[in-house]
Amino acid sequence: MNQTRYLWFMATVVVGVFLFSASACCGDIKQRMKDRLPRIIELKAAGIIGENSQGLLAFVGGDRQEQALVEAENKDRQLVYRAIAQQQGTTAAVVGQRRALQIAEKAKPGEWLQDAGGKWVQK
Repeated sequence: MNQTRYLWFMATVVVGVFLFSASACCGDIKQRMKDRLPRIIELKAAGIIGENSQGLLAFVGGDRQEQALVEAENKDRQLVYRAIAQQQGTTAAVVGQRRALQIAEKAKPGEWLQDAGGKWVQK
């Protein structure tokens, strides 16, 4: 096998391994997020957390119930936003801001949302 063919072969293998790892990773993320969702819905309904303008969860007041859960959700969201940003040729921050707008549209009455200026409002 000549050097050019070998390099193409190795590049294909590396890309294949990366894509397999990414799909496995994202599947895990999706399941973790799905598992957390019922508790997140409860915390939103109780007014403890809301959705900030960056597409992440944030505490609205001083009550920090389930801080580890909120941090885990935000970590996974950031991983997803980075992956989407890479696909779209943009930044994770832009993806998060776009997602925040989508989340705000679907928010239930009474849920807390942070506007672009940082002010918390109830829908």
